[in-house]
Amino acid sequence: MSWYTAFLVFAVIWWTVIFAILPLGVRRIENPVRGADRGAPQRPDLKRKALITTAITAVLWVLWYVVWVLDVFALRAGG
Repeated sequence: MSWYTAFLVFAVIWWTVIFAILPLGVRRIENPVRGADRGAPQRPDLKRKALITTAITAVLWVLWYVVWVLDVFALRAGG
């Protein structure tokens, strides 16, 4: 497996996890100012969510890598 493939798998897992994490703990603005969206989050905490996403992704990527290296599901053709 090339480093490029490993990076792409990490990126796909990261984006999947971030979309699962984003709605957690979101509270909408109670009294929005004029021009603000009523559904906008009061505190999105994007840095914290990005760090949590990266940690979860790292664990999932290591699990995926072990499955790939051990060829658990015979993912290679002709094997």
